[in-house]
Amino acid sequence: MLNNFLKNGAKLLLVRQTTILSAATVIAASIVLSRILGLVRYRLLAAYFGQDIGVLDTYVVASIIPESIFEILIFGSISVAFIPVFSSLLAKGQKKDAWELVSSVINLGLLAFLFLASILFLFSPQLALIIAPGLTHQDPQALHLLSNLIRVMLISQLFFVVSVFLTGILQSFGHFLFPAIAAVFYNLGIIFGIIFFSPLLGIFGPAWGMALGAFLHLLIQIPFVLSLGVPFRFKINFSHSAVRKVLVLMWPRALNLLAIRANDLVSIALASLLVQGSIVAFNFAQVLQFVPVGLFGASIAQAALPIFSAQIAKNNLSEFKETFLSSFHQILFLSLPIMALISILRIPAVRLVFGAAQFPWPLTIVTSQVLILFSFSIAAQALILLLLRGFYAFHDPKTPVVIGFISVFLNISLSIFFVLVCRFPVQFLALSYSVSSIFNALLLFIFLDAKIGRFDRRKIIAPFLKLLTASIFMAVALYIPFKILDMLLDTTRTINLIILTVVSSSFGILVFAIFARVLKIKEAAVFFTILKRLQLGRRSLPPEVLEPPS
Repeated sequence: MLNNFLKNGAKLLLVRQTTILSAATVIAASIVLSRILGLVRYRLLAAYFGQDIGVLDTYVVASIIPESIFEILIFGSISVAFIPVFSSLLAKGQKKDAWELVSSVINLGLLAFLFLASILFLFSPQLALIIAPGLTHQDPQALHLLSNLIRVMLISQLFFVVSVFLTGILQSFGHFLFPAIAAVFYNLGIIFGIIFFSPLLGIFGPAWGMALGAFLHLLIQIPFVLSLGVPFRFKINFSHSAVRKVLVLMWPRALNLLAIRANDLVSIALASLLVQGSIVAFNFAQVLQFVPVGLFGASIAQAALPIFSAQIAKNNLSEFKETFLSSFHQILFLSLPIMALISILRIPAVRLVFGAAQFPWPLTIVTSQVLILFSFSIAAQALILLLLRGFYAFHDPKTPVVIGFISVFLNISLSIFFVLVCRFPVQFLALSYSVSSIFNALLLFIFLDAKIGRFDRRKIIAPFLKLLTASIFMAVALYIPFKILDMLLDTTRTINLIILTVVSSSFGILVFAIFARVLKIKEAAVFFTILKRLQLGRRSLPPEVLEPPS
């Protein structure tokens, strides 16, 4: 019996996802769990350090710089360059070249990261003065704390340099489950650090927890990458055409990420000039709105890229259009109702997720106000992730870079105007972010539309209007029970707050489902298919393909 259990468990873990839906189902399920754990992590941060908002502000700022270096150098090359080139080599049966590419890019990534991390380690105090001028001015002790936190957090990114390439390898083979599990363990590591390290190390507890989580993220993927027969050598072959292609393709995306991260740094720097807690309010609200963006945008877009790439490689433009629009409407079907949900239930959402006893009530209100302004662009942010993959499939990362720089310039300009000129509070940083995100999505769509010879307008506008109508009625339906229950229940008690949230959400979702049926929104069928896929048991598994693609 034990042998059968282990055998079936191994098959479950090694099963290969062969469609966007099956891959997105696995990714979405893992993102749900990972995001839940991420919210638990932030809840614990609020509980353990909410009494000292200045320290929490410092922790948030410290986490941005190491993550920025990692994203710019490594993560961008994975999404736009490594996976398409590596998948292309596998599809052509050129495994020897594929393995040589793996060794070269991992070694190159490690060298580049170690070089920049060394500079950052040495000059972290000077950098801290730049990225959080208000924070370090208000509290001189924050400079020392901030620079040391940055140094500790660099360790976690070192592990990620290798682990994300392993993720790219597994996803290229159609294995999305292990990378998903790895992401869960990253959050578990941070949670462990908060609970067990913080009593001894204070705010450095979650920082060392990040290093532990990143190590687990790497460790759990190694055996399964090795099971694919991936050889590794300490060698960088710059003369190999695939390596050169990755280097050429990654730079536009790296520049795009540089602009995005510069945008984040400007937002944090401006928030540091405002009242204490502004950094936490901005970051916590952003984390909360990233949950649906990651769940509905990242999962579908990430699963779509290999299929987009294969369709473009075969010059099958009609199939690409059909697949893209299907994914496009799936994202809208899932993200527009969430926008309605968050806009009405913003305060209960913030209270339930971050409202620990130590988290100040005024900060809860500010965070909820920031959240609703972020929520206006949730659908746009999710669609940006899909639109980017459309360009990457064409091996055209340059167009998104130009559009990204324009959008970031708009965001930074609006943010500076609102904060430094108009003296508006942190809520307007979220408004700037939403305006620029919507602008970014529109420009990306316009240029992709021109690139592929125009999408069928009827297949875009009609479904969008149906979904928008259903979502508006959902928001109205949410508001009615929300206000009634808010008057009847003592929402200072957590159980009553949960009742209010569950009842209001259920009623709103029911209304949306009714309108989806009345308006004949076909994405509803896809949604129910995803739910079936998420059910436990062998019956719900996607088609099994245990061997690597040839």
